[in-house]
Amino acid sequence: MYPFLFRTVLSRLDAEFAHHCGMIVIRVLGVRPFAWATRALTAPDPALRTRVLGLDFDSPFGVAAGFDKNVVGVRGLSALGFGHVEVGTVTAIPQDGNPKPRLFRLIPDRAVINRMGFNNRGAQAAASRLRRLRRSTRHRAVIGVNIGKSRVVDVADATADYVRSATALAPLADYLAVNVSSPNTPGLRGLQAVQTLRPLLQAVQDAAGATPLLVKIAPDLPDDEIAAIATMAVDLGLAGIIVTNTTISRAGLSTDPALVAAAGEGGLSGAPLKQRALEVLRQVRAVVPREFAVIAAGGVETAADVTERLDAGADLVQGYTAFLYRGPFWARQINRGLSRSLSGRGAARA
Repeated sequence: MYPFLFRTVLSRLDAEFAHHCGMIVIRVLGVRPFAWATRALTAPDPALRTRVLGLDFDSPFGVAAGFDKNVVGVRGLSALGFGHVEVGTVTAIPQDGNPKPRLFRLIPDRAVINRMGFNNRGAQAAASRLRRLRRSTRHRAVIGVNIGKSRVVDVADATADYVRSATALAPLADYLAVNVSSPNTPGLRGLQAVQTLRPLLQAVQDAAGATPLLVKIAPDLPDDEIAAIATMAVDLGLAGIIVTNTTISRAGLSTDPALVAAAGEGGLSGAPLKQRALEVLRQVRAVVPREFAVIAAGGVETAADVTERLDAGADLVQGYTAFLYRGPFWARQINRGLSRSLSGRGAARA
């Protein structure tokens, strides 16, 4: 049903408008009694429960940052079977993001180009919504909060800006992720340089207190820089690393080059990112200790993709872009595939 709906209706709508329409449905699914009914159809197999970052996850598969920027869809996403929801990217100062249009589908590649620019209502609004969620007993998913630099803040003042967000949000988050890897905020990726990133992460870590802190990196970094950041994160005592964010590469696309050029600048996500994201995951896992959490994202669409990431050393796996192409029961599809894989491995061992 969903492929027909996507092909005949959703693919003809502006991509950002279609996302907002989908979020309305997700928010409705988070309201009683819809949440109970949805959860009855989507609840992950108890065998998929995993413990990472000192937290219990119903499934290792969750939603990456960018899907729910303003903490409005957590209940619905949880009801749909996602084991965690990483909200944001949240900035200390509310901002509208980049001019529209800023989200483009590359349907032949099952990919998306976005240059959203951290559009969000700001850290205080996110904190207010998180407080309401924490007072409720209905939400089940682990909630991570992804924070980024406010656009109006100079790069030289980025540390104080991140600390402001961390101070407001860390007490309400299950974990905090520092985003220094989006290509859509001027100067942001330059913060990934180790000499710049180290003091920034130290300051945010101090502000985060006992909340587990992770850093999210880009797939476009050279291999030696990836290893250096991973090593530094371990040295600083961070809880983990998220690999990877979107890519600025346009290599190997099947979509008409004229359409790709018309979409313009921005981060590419989806299936074309799969191989590079997997390579980065393996590189990071090779240089960090086993107890250091690694969350894999980028090009994840099927249960086989999730299994491949877990086998490569990921503790958790996140997806986003394939949600557009797979529809609302995507997490259920993933979780059922993981459950079958787990059962098959058990039978093989027996």
